[in-house]
Parts: sequence; structure tokens; C-alpha cells
Amino acid sequence: MRLLALFVFLITACSTPDESNVQWEVPHHGFPPVPFPENNPMEPLRVALGEKLFFDPMLSRDKSISCASCHLPEKAFTDGRPVAIGVEGRKGTRNSPTILNVAYHPYFFLEGGNPILETQMLGPLETHEEMDFSIAELIPRLENDEEYARLFNQTFPDKGIHPFSIAASIAAYERSLLSGNSRFDRFYYFGENSLTNSEMRGWELFQKFCVSCHTGPMLSDFGFENVGLYQEYQDLGRMRVTRDSADLGKVKTPSLRNVALTAPYMHDGSMSSLREVVEHYNRGGFNHPNKSPLIRPLNLDEADKKALEDFLHTLSDRDFL
Repeated sequence: MRLLALFVFLITACSTPDESNVQWEVPHHGFPPVPFPENNPMEPLRVALGEKLFFDPMLSRDKSISCASCHLPEKAFTDGRPVAIGVEGRKGTRNSPTILNVAYHPYFFLEGGNPILETQMLGPLETHEEMDFSIAELIPRLENDEEYARLFNQTFPDKGIHPFSIAASIAAYERSLLSGNSRFDRFYYFGENSLTNSEMRGWELFQKFCVSCHTGPMLSDFGFENVGLYQEYQDLGRMRVTRDSADLGKVKTPSLRNVALTAPYMHDGSMSSLREVVEHYNRGGFNHPNKSPLIRPLNLDEADKKALEDFLHTLSDRDFL
């Protein structure tokens, strides 16, 4: 009920982004302006406060983990684990996705169950296997901290420490995490001769087999697909939202930016390397009634598989990290 009440508050408070007012610098001309709700502009004070909250374990029940525990900057804002680990070592069920460029995502969580970044933080905050806390309990904890009291009053003078100001500041910080200076960007957007022969061959194969889903500046169409990872799925995927059995095993297509830095892979972290992922798609995955018709054997030889893997490494923005 707490989550629903705050969700309703935030959804009614938001309006259509006015992109003409966006002042946040994007990596290059391939990126659109950063969209944001009218009531949560990208102000430096909000971003700074959101960053402090993001890295503070005070947000978890036992003060042992922060948002950054599952989204480490040095791992392209993932955690390097198959699935997330919460308070008291509790194991989650899903791999922690990168939050780089999350400003451009149309919805959040693998099943697309949350449409607004401002409310996304409630998921990990209130989940038993993650932070196991709540906004109602967090507010007095922050109010008892003199520095937070000062920062919230300075940043949100009309609200102070409030559910909206907590969620808005974390969302503002997350929207500021823009990554787009990979060797592929320099090749594709600026015409630099920055790819090797093998990487160029991988780019050709990527355009032939991968761009149906991994397209646009984020290298994702943000659709939902069952990629034949299993014959029987434990995670319902998109079906958790729609309750339609045709959506069983379908999850949001991830962005491939920085993918070489975000192992392990798949929604449950079941593949430890890019080569495993390439092999999976080359085989065409397991048969499942909901498997996408796009997933079929590719018949790549060893040289082509290496080329595709080499290309995926060009998507890393090491300058950002």
C-alpha cells in the first residue's frame, strides 16, 4: 500500500518532459536530449544529493548495503554477481542491470513493471531480499542526520525530507549517468578508423543478426523477448505484469553498451562470458513455445564467433569508468 500510494502521487505529479529546456550535456549528437519530468529538473543540487543517497548504506534496514552495492561504478554500475545480494546476505533472483543511460529507458525492471524512474527505487528499497526497508522508516532516519536535514532543506526548500524529494534526487542522479564514448561511437558517429578487421567483421554480423532488437543509440529497442534461455522458466518475466502465459520468459531487451564490462549475463546471471552468450544465440537457444522467431541457429564458424565477440568489446566506454 505504501508503494502504491507513492506511485500514484508521483505519477500524477509528473508531466510531459519539455526537451527544449534540457540543459544536461549528452555524450554526442547520437544521443537525444535527456528527458525528465517537469517537476524533477536536472538541477546540480538534486543530482549531488541523489549521488550521496545512492552510495549511502543508510537506505537499507541494517545499514549494510547501498544502491551502489549492486551498481558499482567500476563494473559499469553492475555488481559482477549472478544475482543481487541484499541485507543479511539474502540472495535475489535476478542479475543487477547497469543503470548507465537509464535516463532513456521507457520503463524499468526486466518485466517492465514500473514506468517512472522516480518510483523505481521503491522496488529495491522495500524488497525483502534487497534493502528490506521503506520510505516511512527511512524519513525519520534521515531527519535525525544533521547533514541530510540541511541538504534536503537546501535542495527542496518547499518539501524538505519527503518521499518525493528522496525519490526525485536519486532519479536525477541516475539520469546524469550518461555513457557514450566507446570506440564504436567514435567509429559510427565520428567516422574514426578505430575498429580492427575482426571487429569490422563483427559489426557486419551484428547488423545482420542482432540489430532487430539491439538498435538505436542505446542498442536496445526495449521490447520484451523470450530468447530460448530455458525450456522451463522459473522467472515469469513479462508475465508477472500481464498475467498472459504468452509472455512467460519474456524480459526487456538490455542495452549492449558496456556489455563487455557487465558479466555475468542473462536475466539470472547464468552465463559467465560473452562467448557463452554468443554460443547460445549461435545454437538458436532452447525450444520454448514463447521463444522469439528471431532466435534461430546462426551457423557461425569459430572466426565469426570471435569477430562478433570482438565487436561487443568495442562498445565499452572506459573513459566514463
